[in-house]
Amino acid sequence: MADSSPMDAVADGLRVALRVTPKASRNAVTGTAETAGGGRVLKLSVTAVPENGKANEAVIKLLSKAWKLPKTSLTVVAGATDRNKILHVAGDPAALLPRLSALIDDMGTEGGE
Repeated sequence: MADSSPMDAVADGLRVALRVTPKASRNAVTGTAETAGGGRVLKLSVTAVPENGKANEAVIKLLSKAWKLPKTSLTVVAGATDRNKILHVAGDPAALLPRLSALIDDMGTEGGE
């Protein structure tokens, strides 16, 4: 992962590192944070409980709405049962990366934890 962004371009889209807080009071993108390894993650909170994939579904619904992308283009590819997840965003990485980077920056990023 790049130090300044939670996103990495891959051949068929982007990989986005997430840290999810389930059972929160509201669904929201709360900013970015630094990981122990020096990378960055996009922080999210969802009201759904972490049972039977409900929190993962809430993450996809939240980000598809925030990023104006179809839910079918978003897939949790790692960390399905963990707070730390990797989300795959299908599409052209050259078009997605600047657009999503700008949206994440507009959401008010934090300096870390």
